[in-house]
Amino acid sequence: MGPVPLHSLAMDSVDLASLLCSRLCHDLMSPVGALNNGIELLADEQDPDMRDRCMDLLTESARVTANKLKFFRLAFGAAGGFGDAVATKEARTALEGLLGGDRKVELNWMVADENLSKGATKLLLNLSLIAIDALVRGGRLDIGVETDGSVEIAIRAEGPRIALDDAIRETLLKGGESAVEARTAGAWLAHSLAAEAGGEIQLNRSSDEVLVIGAALPGHS
Repeated sequence: MGPVPLHSLAMDSVDLASLLCSRLCHDLMSPVGALNNGIELLADEQDPDMRDRCMDLLTESARVTANKLKFFRLAFGAAGGFGDAVATKEARTALEGLLGGDRKVELNWMVADENLSKGATKLLLNLSLIAIDALVRGGRLDIGVETDGSVEIAIRAEGPRIALDDAIRETLLKGGESAVEARTAGAWLAHSLAAEAGGEIQLNRSSDEVLVIGAALPGHS
């Protein structure tokens, strides 16, 4: 799907939903493709050892697919029940599932609150996703939240290489000036969530190996 002008996006949530679906489909393409390949191999393979390897491939691909769906449902969708708050353990579990068992990115969770508002939870997850994507060679992700009548989110990514797309950075901080694409839809959603809560997002690159993203939401705990 091509870029969508921001003025149209602001008036039509269907456009944003389409862009987020494009992002989700892009991320699911690899594990779902691996599932398909594993099933095809399993159908033709007679060697017991190779069949075991096919089953391992299917099991891992199914796990990755399920974890990605759980994360995107909470970050983009209507997960978390019908109340205004979401249990922070759900957000942590979703992030741990997204990062997977290989742990190329180490998660350091520093959130004491048991619940956060849905808006704050979605903001935290979308900012975390941006930080994870920036850790192209792995590293560590520190996530902290403080609440005292307001919500302050701090996400620190550290690794041997931080790669943050200029368009994502611009959209995250300013909402973009002309268009939003599937790759920047999460950043636009994060910017929109912060703006609607009367808050703002800040970004700091202290070095090529450290990225800090912060968000302050007044009266939004």
